[in-house]
Amino acid sequence: MGKGDRKTKKGKITKGSHGVIRPKKKKVKKALAKEKKSDK
Repeated sequence: MGKGDRKTKKGKITKGSHGVIRPKKKKVKKALAKEKKSDK
């Protein structure tokens, strides 16, 4: 497990891919914003 392993966070950063472990930032921010608004 390391830079060559696509299932780990380090491996995804090295490959430049995204997934469950390393989601794209744009989608994460929108999801968090919606959750915060619904809690209030």
